[in-house]
Amino acid sequence: MGGSSNTNTSSGGGGNDKDDERGSPSAEKPSFKEGERVLAYHGPLLYEAKVQKTENKEDEWRYYVHYLGWNKSWDEWVVNERLLKLTEENIHKQQELEKTQVSDKSIKSGRSTQHKPKGSNDAKADKEDAKILFKGKKRKSQLGGTEDKERKSSNSLFMSHFPSTLKKQLVDDWEFVTQLGKLVNLPRSPTVDDILKKYLEHRAKKDNKINDSYAEILKGLRCYFDNALPAMLLYKKERQQYSEEVKGDVSPSTVYGAEHLLRLFVKLPELLASVNLEEDALNKLQQKLLDILKFLQKNQSSFFLSAYDGGSKGTDGVKSK
Repeated sequence: MGGSSNTNTSSGGGGNDKDDERGSPSAEKPSFKEGERVLAYHGPLLYEAKVQKTENKEDEWRYYVHYLGWNKSWDEWVVNERLLKLTEENIHKQQELEKTQVSDKSIKSGRSTQHKPKGSNDAKADKEDAKILFKGKKRKSQLGGTEDKERKSSNSLFMSHFPSTLKKQLVDDWEFVTQLGKLVNLPRSPTVDDILKKYLEHRAKKDNKINDSYAEILKGLRCYFDNALPAMLLYKKERQQYSEEVKGDVSPSTVYGAEHLLRLFVKLPELLASVNLEEDALNKLQQKLLDILKFLQKNQSSFFLSAYDGGSKGTDGVKSK
């Protein structure tokens, strides 16, 4: 979903607008009722959700929400500050936040690096599917309701297979940055570029050949990562660090590592939902992406940091405690 974990994720770009009808904490009664449809921050974006349960804990109301259209594994307890009333104004706010995502123009810039498919007919088909996915080709608006539901179900299946240890990694990632004010020291080693190259080598050894469809997917992931990082994969506290580390022609994939790459995989259900692919082709792509996740899980101890050392800085350049 958001550019972070599925549990207790803060509003990376939420701000403190006075007019967004955000729920105000009250020890006397909850701001939102059970069964009420709301908008909930998850990372920098807003998602439609439904309040399942309410709870007053230490004079603070909490709400157990289900994100509509998402697998139940994403259900979580959130506080008042994470929720907004479902009003026209807040729906507009949701749409404005979504506009910060990767534009078609930025995706188009990565097309020139992609090569024409070679090999067998099956390999050609797989590779073309990969190209369509990472070019970000939009789904036709006249898709029937049944097919749309099938896609949602397929994307939910993808997230349900998200390795649990990597979900825990996302939770830790969120806590280090948003709660402890700690950042990943940059540049990382291995970088995203290094990890994707290692995975391609891993597949080549396993298949006894260079798999063109996997190579195409990895190119697409790298392109998406470079364009998506500043738009949807950073918390507020990380933005200054980004501006300091990524300058000129430097690609984020040569600076950042597994921690931020994993956030991209959380966004993949949104990206998968917008491409024009047959259900069978979409499932094949998801299987390949899950295989990459398994590779990250297998190498979790060497790819990911166990603790973050860098301190976040405020707008005045002073590190926060």
